[in-house]
Amino acid sequence: MPRRTGTERLEARQARLESHAAETDPGVVLNAAARFLEQRSRSIDEVRRHLNAARYPAELVDAAVGRLVDLGMLDDRAFAQAWVESRDRARPRGTLALRRELALKGIDRETVAAVLTDRVEAAANADDDADSAGRGADELAAERLLRRSRSALLRVVDARVRRHRAYALLARNGFDPEVCREVSARLVAEDDNLDD
Repeated sequence: MPRRTGTERLEARQARLESHAAETDPGVVLNAAARFLEQRSRSIDEVRRHLNAARYPAELVDAAVGRLVDLGMLDDRAFAQAWVESRDRARPRGTLALRRELALKGIDRETVAAVLTDRVEAAANADDDADSAGRGADELAAERLLRRSRSALLRVVDARVRRHRAYALLARNGFDPEVCREVSARLVAEDDNLDD
């Protein structure tokens, strides 16, 4: 099959959007939303924006989103909780970055605050772990991030430069300046003790 030109692809997309705008079957919109959710979990706002961008009628979009909420397939609190847990595991971020990311996903401030409070409480409950005793959720996440970047940081011979690079890495990932200062200083001190 010959490849379509850019103009042909644009015309096909325009025709598809026009057919979406003329859609009257709520099942079609619900199926489109379900297909969008197959890739990963999404927030209510993400699904709504996706369906609106596809130009489905607003009343069908509202009905589909409502149905998915009723079925439990869309839950902003569960989505935010999973997002924060995933970030803490795979790509640690500070509270500032997590707030920003969740806001971009359309999660309301109250839900974000509740989820981040749960994160702090979970870190406080981890006091049975001797390594994490007395440290907050952001400190633990910052330490995980620096542990992952430790080999690159150790290549820097000058301890002062190493501390600055660790601080900058943490700051870029949304950690509070105080957390950046404390954790980066602790890392450099530990590394210097290993060298002795």
